[in-house]
Amino acid sequence: MEDLLAARAQMAMSLAFHIIFASVGIAMPLFMVIAEGMWLKTKDETYLTLAKKWSKGTAIMFAVGAVSGTVLSFELGLLWPTFMAYAGPIIGMPFSLEGLAFFVEAIFLGIYLYGWDRVPKKAHWFAGVMVLLGGTFSGIFVVTANAWMNTPVGFSIVEGKVTNIDPIAAVPSAYITNAWVSKVTNIDPIAAMLNPSSFSQALHMTLAAFLAVGFAVAGIHAYFLRRDPDNPFHRKAFAIALCVGGVVALLQPISGDISAKRLAKHQPVKLAAMEGQWETERGAPLRIGGIPDEEAEVTRYAIEIPKALSFLAHFDFNAEIMGLKDVPPEDRPPVAIVHFAFQIMVACGMVMIVAGILGGWLAWRQKGLPVNSWYLRFVSYCTPLGFIAIEAGWTVTEVGRQPWVIYGYMRTAEAVTPMPHLVVPFIGFTVLYIFLSIIVVILMRRQIFQFE
Repeated sequence: MEDLLAARAQMAMSLAFHIIFASVGIAMPLFMVIAEGMWLKTKDETYLTLAKKWSKGTAIMFAVGAVSGTVLSFELGLLWPTFMAYAGPIIGMPFSLEGLAFFVEAIFLGIYLYGWDRVPKKAHWFAGVMVLLGGTFSGIFVVTANAWMNTPVGFSIVEGKVTNIDPIAAVPSAYITNAWVSKVTNIDPIAAMLNPSSFSQALHMTLAAFLAVGFAVAGIHAYFLRRDPDNPFHRKAFAIALCVGGVVALLQPISGDISAKRLAKHQPVKLAAMEGQWETERGAPLRIGGIPDEEAEVTRYAIEIPKALSFLAHFDFNAEIMGLKDVPPEDRPPVAIVHFAFQIMVACGMVMIVAGILGGWLAWRQKGLPVNSWYLRFVSYCTPLGFIAIEAGWTVTEVGRQPWVIYGYMRTAEAVTPMPHLVVPFIGFTVLYIFLSIIVVILMRRQIFQFE
């Protein structure tokens, strides 16, 4: 395995592993806060038991997420030193703020876990709210740094020939190619953090976390309700999770539309890869399914909705959409991977939207919690879909930006470390993640089956 591929594979594996725990850290505290709030309001001990159970699961996921997040931060510096030298001064602010939010989350999670009967009830509930805010903002700050890689702003570049080279004192914040140096100047960290992609990416990822966790929790309790439909513990848990997941499922397409319009303006090549759009044309169709043929430069077997892509991207049925043929092959992302990942993300999202709408309709029609056997089975099948959608969405985000690590400024191949034999740490970290995955499965299985 060549070093660039090993470095990319290690980073992809680390991100794919960590994003699951980050999503739980963002969303799970909301369920704890709702359950404890219902206990404070109704004095129903079932809600208190529910809050305590959910907090234990959250603690397990938080601990593993902290480990995998630390690994990711080291990998950025060790595998991509040129990228960090170039981008570090620009995106240092969101990473620093993420650290602050993480510490807030960790401190208040400790209070929440060990503060039962030790702090006033409302203060304990407030600690849960702070865990929720800390986790959410931690995710937002990291996403804004990633968004900058897609739409880099907030700096200027000064180029010149390298002279008077001192091999001991390395040039900070500089990206060197041959005998020329591109030096970053006039850094505006606020503008970089609030780049054109920040809002749409942060919104989409935050909603995705609540959606994924909502249906995962709802699916678990739907499984137990199929065995015991009258169990009050599972009924209350299912009601909270389904409400959160169902509402967010209806909001997520709005954030997706915002993201699509941002892509059409700032990353048209990524949009073209997502849709398998090869020709630049007005009134471009929206494709459902299809298999991109990168050699023939066509997308076969897709169901095409005429002019829908132009309308969704620009609110104009006749708007022009850039095609991949307008881009040199070396500047295109792997089209098939991006297209399939996007289709998987959308398909999972549509199933969860249907589940949310059906749940709302059944609850309205039956004037109560929808515990029909067929519906509980359907929701239990939705358990992994949100996380599958998150993994597919991040594949679109990262692979769709290739061959650039900083869009338009630095290629991924130019950012990788010159250190050889990168396959060795890749194998080592693969073993680590397999070990951590086994531990998490064992711990969560014990935690979940305590519900019985």
